[in-house]
Amino acid sequence: MKVFKTKKELNLYFKKFRSKNTKIGFVPTMGALHKGHLSLIEESSKENDITVASIFVNPTQFNKKEDLDNYPKTLENDLNLLEKIACDVVFIPSVEEIYNNTILARQFDFDGLENEMEGKYREGHFNGVGTIVKKLFEIVLPTHAYFGEKDFQQLQIIRKLVKKTSLDVKIVCCATYREANGLAMSSRNARLTLQEKEAAAIIYQILSGVKDKHGKLPLDAVHKWVLEQFENQPLFELEYFTIADEETLKSTPNISPEKTYRAFIAVYAREVRLIDTISLNS
Repeated sequence: MKVFKTKKELNLYFKKFRSKNTKIGFVPTMGALHKGHLSLIEESSKENDITVASIFVNPTQFNKKEDLDNYPKTLENDLNLLEKIACDVVFIPSVEEIYNNTILARQFDFDGLENEMEGKYREGHFNGVGTIVKKLFEIVLPTHAYFGEKDFQQLQIIRKLVKKTSLDVKIVCCATYREANGLAMSSRNARLTLQEKEAAAIIYQILSGVKDKHGKLPLDAVHKWVLEQFENQPLFELEYFTIADEETLKSTPNISPEKTYRAFIAVYAREVRLIDTISLNS
């Protein structure tokens, strides 16, 4: 496994591969790796000649400084995990390497995708995501990039970014990797108490219930049912729940048989924010 800290080192290494039609898979991460991240890397390894993982906690996508400060940093363990699954290349740049002396997010127009759900609660978040993903794509120059379905809004925004900026990379969506109790794996789960982690099974149970009720009950009845599930859940506070069009991410007032829909949810356990989603059509 090769580990590089600078763009120059990385580019020198890849120089010998660029002209050989080498398939390069890329998994950008912010570290604190778990089995969900590793499953993306394993998927990339199956489909590409070389797989690259990046570890970079991106400051421009945090709208609260305390969230950035509290984000778990486990670099030594991350590198050990990546070596165990035979990741080929790891890129671990510093903030200065990526942003020089100007830590600012570029402003993007994602055709309104950025204004829904997460965008309503995390101002500027997707400008930060777009900024770092574009920078990393331009450094690594992957042929394929892998993202988890849990962050479906981010996935759609990255697809829009690639289309609008004519980046030559195929975006691959991989299924959400879950704990045994159904909780979507996330680096933030490390901040949950054992009691919270066990109780958080309710999040996926509720989404599964929504899928079961989809098309059988009116939308307002489904929303009311979700709210009722949290009335007796002292460990969790519902931030939002919505059923949205997969393409536009806009909440839907009614169901059309020609469109595909997803349920999206965001929940707080103390200050730890958990998100999840489920397809309602598959």
